Amino acid sequence: MLAVRLHAYGEAPRLEEVPEPVVTGPHDVVVEIAGAGLCRTDLHIRDGWFAPAVSTELPLTLGHENTGRVLEVGTAVANVAVGDTVVCHPQSSCGTCPACRVGDDMRCVRGLDFTGLTRPGGFAQRMRTSDRAVLPLPKDLDPVEAAPHADAGLAVMHAVRKAVPLLGPGTTVVVVGVGGLGHLGVQCLAAMTPARIVAVDPDPEALALAADVGAHHQVRADGDQGAAVAALTGGAGAHVVVDFVGEGDAVASSLAMVRSRGTYLLVGYGGELRVPTFAVVLPEISIVGNAVGTHDDLRAVIDLAAAGRVAVRTRTYPLEAFADAFADLEAGKVHGRAVLVP
Repeated sequence: MLAVRLHAYGEAPRLEEVPEPVVTGPHDVVVEIAGAGLCRTDLHIRDGWFAPAVSTELPLTLGHENTGRVLEVGTAVANVAVGDTVVCHPQSSCGTCPACRVGDDMRCVRGLDFTGLTRPGGFAQRMRTSDRAVLPLPKDLDPVEAAPHADAGLAVMHAVRKAVPLLGPGTTVVVVGVGGLGHLGVQCLAAMTPARIVAVDPDPEALALAADVGAHHQVRADGDQGAAVAALTGGAGAHVVVDFVGEGDAVASSLAMVRSRGTYLLVGYGGELRVPTFAVVLPEISIVGNAVGTHDDLRAVIDLAAAGRVAVRTRTYPLEAFADAFADLEAGKVHGRAVLVP
């Protein structure tokens, strides 16, 4: 079968023939890929960002946002059957450790067992995963359009659920970065809270997308976004800022938009958080990190999608055109989410 594999950090992945995956254990599930979302994390993996912290054997098939049809199951698999259409959580957790028992999949004692990072992913025609990682898709959801929910929607739901108790009537939330995650963040916040949503992005097309999916205000990130948010909030700042960028100037400017006793939810990564402790202690600002999400977060965002409350804006590419998808993402040409379709 064909697969997009990374052979060395800092080099372009290659499309090549590899053996088809087969069931080798009782909990294995082999999926024929319908759609595989492209994420900035794939760029970070390619560039070696994870290499110091995560043991990865190269060459590696990339791709951690996957949907498809079940082709084969192990003898112990009971939650899905051959022919089912599924969305795949990227983390294959054990299910029996204390973290898994309370549904905290990302804290599994087994560590990261993550498709497209520590095991072959879905930039391929087929992929092997586990029964703990698959969730049946509702029949009215297009698996290609739903593929980005396996990480983008999952990560958004994980963060937004933390924001929900903080965002009652009369509150303001700022969404920083209206890309593959941010446009889903606007929709989830609109569906789950009564808060006023302010979208911040430097790209006019991204701001137009934010308005289209439900943001009440759109603010150009041009250095004066803090003043614009202050003007919208009577000088107080936002109750919650959700930062889907986490790089460059976004970190400092995001934190500056948080009001006293407000919360900064950091989802994007790659930059540095440098702030005088006095500027956090005195106003009692909470800074909360967010890593992917739980299986129940995935179920929740799929339920919203099935109800028509959240939809991914997708741009599809044949698997053979993966290099074009990578280039478009890096050039900022993808508004929404790129999806590879084998």
